[in-house]
Amino acid sequence: MATGKEKSSVVHGEAQKVVTEFDAPKKNGRNKYAIACTILASMTSILLGYDIGVMSGAAIYIKKDLKISDVEVEILVGILNVYCLFGSAAAGRTSDWIGRRYTIVLASVIFFLGALLMGFATNYVFLMVGRFVAGIGVGYALMIAPVYAAEVSPASSRGFITSFPEVFINAGILFGYISNYAFSKLPTNLGWRFMLGIGAIPSVFLALVVIAMPESPRWLVMQGQLGLAKRVLDKTSDSKEESQLRLADIKAAAGIPEECTDDVVAVPKRSHGEGVWRELLIFPTPSVRRILIAAVGIHFFQQASGIDAVVLYSPRIFEKAGIKDDEHILLATVAVGFVKTCFILVATFLLDRVGRRPLLLTSVAGMIFSLAALGMGLTVIDHSDTKLIWAVALSLCTVLSYVAFFSIGMGPITWVYSSEIFPLRLRAQGCSIGVGVNRVTSGVLSMTFISLYKAITIGGAFFLYSGVALVGWIFFYTWLPETQGRTLEDMEILFTNSSWNKKKSSTNDTSGNSNDHINGQIQLGTNG
Repeated sequence: MATGKEKSSVVHGEAQKVVTEFDAPKKNGRNKYAIACTILASMTSILLGYDIGVMSGAAIYIKKDLKISDVEVEILVGILNVYCLFGSAAAGRTSDWIGRRYTIVLASVIFFLGALLMGFATNYVFLMVGRFVAGIGVGYALMIAPVYAAEVSPASSRGFITSFPEVFINAGILFGYISNYAFSKLPTNLGWRFMLGIGAIPSVFLALVVIAMPESPRWLVMQGQLGLAKRVLDKTSDSKEESQLRLADIKAAAGIPEECTDDVVAVPKRSHGEGVWRELLIFPTPSVRRILIAAVGIHFFQQASGIDAVVLYSPRIFEKAGIKDDEHILLATVAVGFVKTCFILVATFLLDRVGRRPLLLTSVAGMIFSLAALGMGLTVIDHSDTKLIWAVALSLCTVLSYVAFFSIGMGPITWVYSSEIFPLRLRAQGCSIGVGVNRVTSGVLSMTFISLYKAITIGGAFFLYSGVALVGWIFFYTWLPETQGRTLEDMEILFTNSSWNKKKSSTNDTSGNSNDHINGQIQLGTNG
């Protein structure tokens, strides 16, 4: 019988002890060590952001220099997202094999080679080869950065910490826009090569600094290295008691008996990814199926609502809105990057205070109205023979409001949510599926945007994206539960319950002890 602050409950017919609270003295503020580790890992996301931002401007000069068509521009801009699939598909197995940390190093090395190839490209085919190599590196970085961030962070600040990859994606986009403007003064044949090639520099720095950070404690436990995992958890938890709780949860998830306390132990089910795809895709449990649908859905709608169309083709959008000078267009794109980066920083401080669902639903609602207003402004401009200042201003303001609403919720929460909901044994490969869906959707949109707006007008394209965002809002409202404050090992239990939108209820047992429930499901590992 449970005593003190431990309660006995039955989950799936199996008696388990549930720690609902403990009298641990909390550290003041956020865990600085966990934040430092996550910043180092998340900096790899700069690689994707820089490529997205820089290609939006570089494409203008590549088209002039290499004399390529609009279709070839679409393919050049969007093909990186397809190439990412190779990296993200391999990253799950690689990270289980060599660890999260060395996978980040590998991502940086591959992108370094890709950036050099693009910088020295002499023709369109050579440039596409560079895009392929860089895309593999970006795919690795996209998958591994959120996984490492989720696995190293304590539950109390996981939303803040795991939003860092999106922060650095936005920082990379801003740096890409600034690079466009800085090198636009060079001769056409040199400018775009400097824009693309300069991306090799941060990848070298990233590969070196990542060596200084610790390995993920969950990966260490999967390898049976309990002593190293305990030392990392002691540094990245808010208290010794929380560290012990996290270690116990991870050991249980890895199949290691609780009584095993040696520094190195044999792992009953040594996981390098064997059997994971079968459990994820062929014979998933109901909870795993719901988790997979949630992860795929949030990644799909993040991109299907048009963010990469706005970021990658912002120069064309501003040109359609009535800005004709290249320098002014590039300055306007810098404003987009600045607003996007500022609002992602705001989001990092709200995730663990407001929660995932409220921020996500508010963000998507704002995106819906911004896209509709942008579509209206561009449609009015398209059908007017004179320059309408109010319509131009509306178009510019709604582009900025759209990226602001995206950054305050949809952008960071997609990575936070998908990295925290998968069970430990499925996390690396599950996240790689989410990244794959994300990149395929982004690739399709970015490689069809010009053809789309030529077919249904540019205003019509944004009306379409607004409709997709509306469908996404409905999906998020009905399918995604709140994960704020839950430990990573609790997520499978949370998704087992299909009625999470019901109000919290509690029942008392005959002995007078209360069993806490959330939506009819016992909450594990968190404060009741």
